[in-house]
Amino acid sequence: MAAARRWAATQAGNVTSHRNGFFMRFTLLDRVTAIEPGKSITAIKTLTLSEEYLADHFPRFPVMPGVLMLEAMTQAAAWTIRVAEDFAHSIVVLRSAKNVKYGDFVEPGRVLTVTAEVLSQDETTTKVKASGTVSGASGERTSLTARLVLERYNLADRQPHGEAIDARVRAEMRKLWSVLHPAGRSGTVPRRVIYGSDAGPLTAATMPMSEPATLAR
Repeated sequence: MAAARRWAATQAGNVTSHRNGFFMRFTLLDRVTAIEPGKSITAIKTLTLSEEYLADHFPRFPVMPGVLMLEAMTQAAAWTIRVAEDFAHSIVVLRSAKNVKYGDFVEPGRVLTVTAEVLSQDETTTKVKASGTVSGASGERTSLTARLVLERYNLADRQPHGEAIDARVRAEMRKLWSVLHPAGRSGTVPRRVIYGSDAGPLTAATMPMSEPATLAR
């Protein structure tokens, strides 16, 4: 059962397995800026020098690896599928990538803008046209284009105990979506989280007014 959970997490597109049964998210998007569920999506990824893989790719010329640029495009496409069907399938994965063409580099400090457009769809697969662009001194330049085929399914249809894992993955995806695309929460009051309390994180709404807030550094 534990092995099945870890496998499901790695297949979820934005979650990777971690030791002791816990999970950590692995997402290559910072924010979804526009979406037409089931039709198209635009998202951004800001590359920072603090990302560990840049130490090796490459030591004197750090740039975002092409495979991670492709993964960012795949994750964006997966979100428009998930949202369109109200997270009906827990697993949305890349089946194939064709006509992959790389252009400009994505260097630290630059923003990769990813767009994906749904071309066609059947009961289990979705065909997508995707691209990535970066802005620089000479204007906007293409960094990557590709045609993707994504497959979606539930683990309950393929293995025992899959239903419980599906529910867990769907819940995690809903949480992550609320972070990537908070437009639906624009009318709410932002919370100030205060760490260091044994009782858990405090917020400005729950903290007594007589006590000054101490923000985490």
